[in-house]
Amino acid sequence: RVCTTFVEDSFSNGALCQCGGVREVHDSMATGDYFGAAIVTQWESRQHSSECPTDAFGELEFAGAGRRHSHFLRLSCDTPPQIIYTLMTAHWGLPSPNLVVSVVGGEGHGKINTWVRDVLRNGLVRAAQSTGAWILTGGLREGVSCCVGEAVRDHAAAAPALSQKQVIAVGVAPWGLVHNRQQLVNTQGSFPARYYVQKTSRDSFCLDNNCQAFLLVDDGSVGQRGGEAAFRANLEDYISHQRTGIWGSGSIEIPVLCMLISGHANMLERVDASLKKATPWLVLAGSGLAADLISELRGNLSSVPLSPSSLPAEGESTQGFSTELRDRVRDKVRKHFPSEAELERLVDSALSIYQNRELITVFHGEQEGLDEFDTVLLKALVRASKRVCSTASECTEELKLAVAWNRVDIAKTELFNGDIQWKYEDLEDSMTDALINDKPQFVRLFCENGLNILDYLTNRRLESLYSSLSDSCLAYTLLQKHLAERQALAGSLPMLSHDRLLLLQVSRLLWDLLGDVCQPFYYRPLDLDPNSSTRRTLKHVNRLLLGECLYRDQRCLSPWAALFIWAILQNRREMAVYFWEMAGESVLSALGGCKMLRELSKLESETENKLAMKDLAQMFENLAHDVFGECYQNSENRAFTLLIRKSPVWGGATCLQMATAADARLFFSHDGVQSLLSQIWWGDMERTTEVWKLVLTFFLPPFLYTNLISVHNSVEVCLSRDTESLDGNDTTIFSMNDIVQRPFIVSRWRQFWFAPVTSFLGNVLMYFLFLCLFAYVLLVNFKPPPPDGPTTLEFVLYFWVFTLVCEEIRQTFFIGSAFILQRMRNYIHDVWNKCDLTAITLFTLGLCCRMFPWSYEFGRAVMAIDFMVFTLRLIHIFAIHKQLGPKIIIVGKMMKDVFFFLFFLAVWLMAYGVANQALLYSYDPRPNWIFRRVFYRPYLHIFGQIPIHEMDADKLSDVNCTDDASRIEAGEEPCVSTYANWLVVILLVIYLLFTNIVLVNLLIAMFSYTFSKVQERSDTYWKFQRYNLIVEYHSRPCLAPPFIIISHLNLFIKRHIRRISSVKRKHFVLELRSREASRLNTWEAIQKENLLSAQNKRQRETDTSRLKRTSIKVDSVLKQLSEMRDHDRRLRVLETELEYCCSALSWMTDALYQSPLMNAEQPPPLLRGTQPPNLQGPVTPQPPIT
Repeated sequence: RVCTTFVEDSFSNGALCQCGGVREVHDSMATGDYFGAAIVTQWESRQHSSECPTDAFGELEFAGAGRRHSHFLRLSCDTPPQIIYTLMTAHWGLPSPNLVVSVVGGEGHGKINTWVRDVLRNGLVRAAQSTGAWILTGGLREGVSCCVGEAVRDHAAAAPALSQKQVIAVGVAPWGLVHNRQQLVNTQGSFPARYYVQKTSRDSFCLDNNCQAFLLVDDGSVGQRGGEAAFRANLEDYISHQRTGIWGSGSIEIPVLCMLISGHANMLERVDASLKKATPWLVLAGSGLAADLISELRGNLSSVPLSPSSLPAEGESTQGFSTELRDRVRDKVRKHFPSEAELERLVDSALSIYQNRELITVFHGEQEGLDEFDTVLLKALVRASKRVCSTASECTEELKLAVAWNRVDIAKTELFNGDIQWKYEDLEDSMTDALINDKPQFVRLFCENGLNILDYLTNRRLESLYSSLSDSCLAYTLLQKHLAERQALAGSLPMLSHDRLLLLQVSRLLWDLLGDVCQPFYYRPLDLDPNSSTRRTLKHVNRLLLGECLYRDQRCLSPWAALFIWAILQNRREMAVYFWEMAGESVLSALGGCKMLRELSKLESETENKLAMKDLAQMFENLAHDVFGECYQNSENRAFTLLIRKSPVWGGATCLQMATAADARLFFSHDGVQSLLSQIWWGDMERTTEVWKLVLTFFLPPFLYTNLISVHNSVEVCLSRDTESLDGNDTTIFSMNDIVQRPFIVSRWRQFWFAPVTSFLGNVLMYFLFLCLFAYVLLVNFKPPPPDGPTTLEFVLYFWVFTLVCEEIRQTFFIGSAFILQRMRNYIHDVWNKCDLTAITLFTLGLCCRMFPWSYEFGRAVMAIDFMVFTLRLIHIFAIHKQLGPKIIIVGKMMKDVFFFLFFLAVWLMAYGVANQALLYSYDPRPNWIFRRVFYRPYLHIFGQIPIHEMDADKLSDVNCTDDASRIEAGEEPCVSTYANWLVVILLVIYLLFTNIVLVNLLIAMFSYTFSKVQERSDTYWKFQRYNLIVEYHSRPCLAPPFIIISHLNLFIKRHIRRISSVKRKHFVLELRSREASRLNTWEAIQKENLLSAQNKRQRETDTSRLKRTSIKVDSVLKQLSEMRDHDRRLRVLETELEYCCSALSWMTDALYQSPLMNAEQPPPLLRGTQPPNLQGPVTPQPPIT
């Protein structure tokens, strides 16, 4: 604002305007006396100044302060507060506050009491930091504003670097009072403006460099206070109507609290105006002047009636107050402000303040502890909330504020201490607020104190929780992609909400993350078919939305699991762990969380979030490992059942399937998992059976019916198939002969041939025979094309490969997911399946080429290469071996090191080869010889094959050569150039030195590092690969190629004609009845609780926990000592007062006894041990009574 009317200040002899500016700074229109000077006698900002575009805004850099830049803006006192709030949050990037504390009073350079500094530093700022608050100050380096800025700075420096909550100090200062304000003026904006902080006079003040933002309010005055008060009050009122939380998603409006420290007489009008807007005030009693007056009004006049009849309504005159009350208020105002001329105006303001005293909380800083200051703030805001909304429960409002501040300690001590019986309706909104804004401690508190999660989590609320995801979250981006697919199909449908997230989008996202391990989530409430196509599913949902959508009011079937998945998708660690503790099926839930997090980490682009997801995924894998270990230690049989039972909550998945998808190698390394795999691997045979007995029985089947191979008792095994009760005994639960009782001959035959180890042994033996046949045909019996060939053995080889192809087709299209494309993806994903495809493709190509004379040799070469591929397939077969398996993993890891070595070698090889060729041969255009001399020969140099007679000029041999270019092009050998032969020798020495010493030793070092690194975990890797191999051979037919064609025909008849289900399938997937599943879940929950209890006990016994408990006890003792000192001080005061009273009473007794007005028959009573008064001498007060 700019002053437009020069109103002469009578105290300056016409040199100054009442706005504070000199006559020279006013323009001619402002100083011209067109209507007479007597017309305007009092300058007012609204009438005598006008607004103009701001010329001071941008960023502020305090020279020499060494801190980040602050934002600043010069604005008019009439600027709408919503514009400023939007500017601060959206453009300046200040986080939205959970609390706003406006500190007023304490202006000037006067000394601040020590206890007031302690309240600001250890009370206000610490409480505000725990809530994420804004503190509005005067913004100048003076009085209380300077103390608040220093406290905010010190607490920000001591706070953790990754703290999500910070205190923002916002300075609201009058523009005309700022020293060196012209440094900030720039019509284009300053980015930044350099501001020099220095000592100034008492009439001007510098900006405080501890504020993060400055609002410089200009009302047209210069060097005067108070111009910013109206704007500050409007800003406080506007913020109090905004909501807390992410994107304003909180259940309450932002609490605003004004804090009064000292203050002059004009502060009474400021307090009165804010109270009429229902803004609560916290007054520091004893800080001086206005604060002391208000504290006395609040405390000492509570028993005085306001009016003989009734209370005056808000906005009415204060004349309706009783005369007694008005006189007492006048006395108190005169006591604190004896020199004020407008006494009655101050009395009216004081009475109006007294009328709204319910909004005022008085804090006695010298008597009350600073540790309770945050509770005082909370209660002050609750008192205001209750007065504004009389229908709201005080406890509910206090709870909402505690949630907004994330002060679970206050909630536990003040609200959930057993005195209040909470109902579901009271906790519903606060629960939603706690979930959305990531406050897991409150979620835990609500669930422990009356909130029923079954009633709370409906499908509608679950959709709203997913809709509240932050747009910076990866899950939000992925859900929006699936939402766009639905919007594309829903564009033509009328009256359809296109931008609402549905459970279908969540289900599609979970399908992308979990794959075909689980059936699609949330299809049952949406009445969808899991086998339908994506397009048909989207159309069905769009039609469903046109109706009433009754599914939204239904309860979520598995609320804890749904919330666990919701927390996992947002990477909320503490929230996810709590929901995992509450959800059932702990092992499977932990593995599912691990799988989702690892898939999300692959899609995450932010390094910090990616590492956090990987760390949380590993933590859940460790939890699954530990819980299963507890279960296995308690009961092996039930632990085995736990691994293979189908889960209705997780879409029919099993623990083993989820662990495989999550690449949970640590989980597979557990002895319990390996014991189950060994039991499946050996079937009904004893695991201690020697391999030579299996080989002998394989070639001589009659040995089956002897005691050469031991098997389990069939009757015992059959009885153990039933799921045991919680107090049952452990027995073996797997049998190849567990459905019906068969004759001994048939039973023993099935027990041997249906075991996966037998299938593996047969495949290994037959595969060696296949390789021998392949090698014999390739080396001895590979005849020319028809009609001379192929031979009979070659046709046998072709048929053998055909049976291998049939087996690969069976693995691709008849195992796994219900979707053909997904089965093909799963098949291609395996490395060894890619090897099989390569071998079969090469064999087919070689077979086709060898049938024609023109491609016979090429086909033979392809067959030779294909034999190598088939032979390398043996590596996968021997991965089951306990000694060879880990070594195979190490070799696979080392192959990556070889590629890096070859890269460095290729660079050096090309550099040396080209230089060597250019120096030795001046001209040789033959491509094959260039390749030999540039790549092939330098590569052989590494192994010592150095043709020195062709490189050293002193040892050149006589050969027929020429330097004629035409003859060289005709094919003759070019002569060796001897011009720079010395350079050739030097390059050879350097090349050998680098390759044979540097690169080879680098490769050895890389191998050593890889070996030592992988060797520590090679057993874990091997156990994981062992599971895949066992699953593969468990699903294979018992006969090996080429006889496997018989098993294929048998399987086709049984599965597709006779419709007989597989018995072996139940060894990895077991469906339990509801009662059995409930028992197993209960037992698993008990083991999880035992594990968590043991972990908590170990945590409590750690040195850190002991130190923490000791620190709490010491704090409690210090607090009690402080209270004792306070009590002692109060007792001394009472003792002093009592001594005075006793002395006065003794003096009065003596005086009355000696007075002629009273004629007492007996002397006054005396205390035991005291002397009677001296009746003849002068009357003196008695000594104090102790």
